[in-house]
This record gives sequence, C-alpha cells and structure tokens, in this order.
Amino acid sequence: MEVPSLQGLGLEHGVLTKEKEKEIDKKGQSLKIGIPKEASAEERRVAISPAGVATLVANGHEVLVGEGAGEGANFPDTEYADAGASLIPSAKDLYGQSTLIVKVGPPTSEEAGLLKERQVLISALHLGNMSLDVLKRTQELGVTGLAFEFIRDSDGSLPIVRMMHEIMGSMAIQIAARYLETNEDGRGVMLGGISGVPPSNVVILGAGVVGEWAARTALGFGAHVIVLDNDLGALRALEHYLGRGITTAMATDQYIRQAMVTADVVIGAMMTAGYRAPVVATEDMVASMRDGAVIVDTVIDQGGCIETSQPMTHSDPVFRRHGVIHYCVPNMPSNAARTATYALTNVLVPYVLKIGEAASVNEALWMDVGLRNGTYVYRKHITKKSLATIFGVPHRDIELLIASGI
Repeated sequence: MEVPSLQGLGLEHGVLTKEKEKEIDKKGQSLKIGIPKEASAEERRVAISPAGVATLVANGHEVLVGEGAGEGANFPDTEYADAGASLIPSAKDLYGQSTLIVKVGPPTSEEAGLLKERQVLISALHLGNMSLDVLKRTQELGVTGLAFEFIRDSDGSLPIVRMMHEIMGSMAIQIAARYLETNEDGRGVMLGGISGVPPSNVVILGAGVVGEWAARTALGFGAHVIVLDNDLGALRALEHYLGRGITTAMATDQYIRQAMVTADVVIGAMMTAGYRAPVVATEDMVASMRDGAVIVDTVIDQGGCIETSQPMTHSDPVFRRHGVIHYCVPNMPSNAARTATYALTNVLVPYVLKIGEAASVNEALWMDVGLRNGTYVYRKHITKKSLATIFGVPHRDIELLIASGI
C-alpha cells in the first residue's frame, strides 16, 4: 500500500533548484545567458543543470547551451531543450550571442578569444595556474569577471567554494582508500581495519571545509584521524562538531613531521581563500613516509600545500615520489560531475537572477555583496589585490570603481 505523502518522491528532488519564479520588473533586464560546453576533456561538469535553466527561462531570460555541454554529467541535450534552452552547436556563436557567460573551468586562451566587449563572465579561476594572457584579454575587452573562488556572502561564507570543497573532502578519502589497495601498488591496508587489526592513520593538513569533510568521511570508514591547522579556533570547532574521535594538533613543523612518519594517508587541505596555498609539508617529510602510503593534495588547483605535489589529470592521476603515491588532480569534483553540477546550479542560479533583476551589472554589483566580492576584473581594472600580487600588476578597489562610474 502506498503512503500518500511519499507518492512521487524522487531521489533527486531534494537537489533540484527551488527558486521561486519571478517576473522581470521594469528595472530588470532580460539576459542572454550562454552555458558553453567545457573546452577541457577533463572537465565533465556543466555550470547549470536543466532544472536551473528552466528557472532562468521562467524568469524571462534566454538561455543558450552548447551542444553536448551536459553529456559528462549525464544531462542530454533533449533535457536542456525541454527546459527551454536553445542548443548552439558552435562555441563562437554561443559566445557571440550571449551577454553573460557562465561556465565551470577558467577560460582557455581559445575561449578568451571568443569573449566580446563588456560581457559578464562567471567561472572558476584556479589561481595556481591562472594565465596572465587570459587575464589581460578580459581587461582589454572591459569584461566583468566573477570568480567562484572570490564570491563571498555577507556572512563571510564562500558558497560555491564550500559546495565544491565538501565534495572534494569526501572524494579525497574515497580516492585514498582505493590507492591504498594492493591492486594499485599501495600499502595493501584498509582505512578502517577489522577486528583485531588496527585502522589506518589518516593525517589531514587543514581544518577548513575540505579538511572537515575529509575527517567526517575518514571517521565513517573507521580510520584514526589526525587534523593539523594553524587556526586553534578551527581545530576547536572541528572537535566540537565531530567529537573527540579525532586528534587535533597545531600545524607546526614538528607535529606535521611526526604525524607524516606514521601516516598511511595524507590529505593536503591547507589553503587561504583567494591566495596560493601555503606549502606546509616539505619533501623530506614526504620522504619519511611509509612505502605505498598515499597523498591526496586537494588544493593543487591553488598551487598545492605539499612540496612534492604537481598537477596531474583524470586520465593520468597519480605518480610516485619517495615511494609515496601522489594524487594531485586540480578539478576533483569533475569525477562526481552530476552531484557537482547540481551543487553549482543551486548556488549560481540565484546569483544570475540577481544580475537580471538589476538595471545594469554596475547596479547588481553595488546591491549584492556576494557579486561584488566575486569580481576580479571590472571596467578594465583588476579588482583583487591577491590576483594583482601574483602577476605584479596594479589593482583598483571595486567599490570605488562602481561609485565613480568610471
């Protein structure tokens, strides 16, 4: 007998966007939103799901989707067409017809060549391998660039970064468990051990969101978990949420070195938002680790926090150094493309709607702190000090630029 209240409840209903449909008012603008197929074969995510497209269309916007954009996340073109999107076979045509581009990966040199003047671009930046040529191209065209890494709400949270970091933290442990197996030339041990056999030691460098979700997942496996960070408050919060099942310590050279000697798994998760990740584990620390141990550097897209890390790809994800298996793939959530796409949709669609509700991009940035914080290039100026420092170029304050109307 069916329970009436549960009829029609689907597995994915909980992750579909629930934005309320709202008509564009007189001050708003109808946007032409382009969602291109990602240029990199390694990127399987798409910025917005068909459900998110339906919400944008219902709010009076036109959505252009590159043919095959959702294939990697198992969203066929027919779902986008049914949601009201126009399918565009040519990337050149999609960029040329759109006023706002929303994508996952940072624009490649080829994609930067397709951008047009005063376009709005929302994407990730990946500060660890950001291209100066691409940045200069966005400046020259007067593009308004918003980066996932910088979008910060009034409560101080980084909503897109947090979503991706939750995925990365959980995936890091799943990946480490696989590479510990004998079949992958790992140590041949289980994370949680069994009766009479002690669990593996998992060392997590960083008590941020990635570290938290890595710790949650490792505890779920039954591993012995040590988390190190320089922020005592973050360690205290982690113990509060996860209980005394984890061991915490300050991330001094001494404690890191001691922890890595006996580690079966090291998760690199030390980062500062908007900056290159600090290197906290040196090569000699890695050399002291057990043969067949596993390192997963989850912040490799920010440069990595372990000295021996180097960027790899999904098709060639690991290398060994000092007998230790290293997994250093910049876009880890791409391997959970469908989940990651839903997560991106839930955060990105409300921001795009806010841009549409304003009379101009200038007004949208002024009215919404998240969008304003997310802007890294505006009116031909770099607006992020951290980004300007990386390339040794000048920057301008975003609020002054908006207020001045330059």
